[in-house]
Amino acid sequence: MSPEFSAADHQSMARALSLAELGLHTTTPNPRVGCVIVKDRQIVGEGWHRRAGEPHAEVRALQFAGDQARGATVYVTLEPCSHHGRTPPCAAALLSAGVGRVVAAMQDPNPLVSGQGLAFLRDAGVRVQCGLMEDEAREINIGFVARMTRARPWLRLKMAASLDGKTALKNGASQWLTGPAARHDGHRWRARACAILTGIGTVRDDDPQLNVRGVEALDGADGVSRQPLKVVVDSRLELAAGARIFADAAKGRVLVAAAVADGDRRAALERRGAEVLLLPGAAGRVDLSALLGELARRGINEVHGEAGFRLSGSLLAAGLVDELLLYLAPCLLGDVAQGMFDLPALESLAGKRQLLIRDLRCVGPDLRLLVRFS
Repeated sequence: MSPEFSAADHQSMARALSLAELGLHTTTPNPRVGCVIVKDRQIVGEGWHRRAGEPHAEVRALQFAGDQARGATVYVTLEPCSHHGRTPPCAAALLSAGVGRVVAAMQDPNPLVSGQGLAFLRDAGVRVQCGLMEDEAREINIGFVARMTRARPWLRLKMAASLDGKTALKNGASQWLTGPAARHDGHRWRARACAILTGIGTVRDDDPQLNVRGVEALDGADGVSRQPLKVVVDSRLELAAGARIFADAAKGRVLVAAAVADGDRRAALERRGAEVLLLPGAAGRVDLSALLGELARRGINEVHGEAGFRLSGSLLAAGLVDELLLYLAPCLLGDVAQGMFDLPALESLAGKRQLLIRDLRCVGPDLRLLVRFS
């Protein structure tokens, strides 16, 4: 424990982090933020950010605390904003409320803030500290941090496979390798994403709906479901207008990334409500790096990939995958079954990609691994 922060500080920030997680499914494109106000060792106010355009966590906590905020300590999971966006700056609201101390888990990576909120409060005489439980705060907003610091979303690639690393039989049959618990857990990960990415091969073979089902992901008191953007990598615009991803317009928007400009096929997809984006790359394929850059420009923080072995391999080879979400079923499919990634053969073990296991647990009868590149 850092000598700069007490056990009570850690306890209060842990509560703020748990509040931030309440916005896991709804805050996009904004970060997930929680706030706790403590006075005389008692919580007098708390709040969390629900969705863009609604009050930020600090404002909700101040409304809860009222006059008790004066002289209190504020614990917030992200530096208070200092600029006018859809809502007024939180740093000014905290100063106006007369708080005595502000403890932030991490500095805001947004260049519009980036230390300015803390500096504003510090210059006004408020005691300011930053860095308490920073790693935990960064994990909650890993996609927002990625978008702000590198202009690219966080890409989590999800795959279901047998214990021998096979995702489908040679004839393409793959449903279902994993059990209901693992499939439901996969939808929970879909729900926290801003976009779901797949390829034309997966759409053609499996005809997925590519939406969130069985998970509460509400975007406001009106009860409207927030579905992630559906993104299909389709170089030659082969997507059928009758695909199930178009079946229900309420289940989310569709973006098709293509490499060729076929006017008739494009018009047919646009009549189904899709947006077609031309991003030609090498060898007649979609420029995947440009696609992720465009998604970042649209405010997409986290991308959940569910693709076949070719697109998955291309994303890995391009260095665009940040994290693998693997569900391994207790079964074997054999050597001729389809693997997880289409990657070139290695000449030596020195070329292997090293992974770091972040989490390992059983989900029903299946094994779930969350791994990152070290």
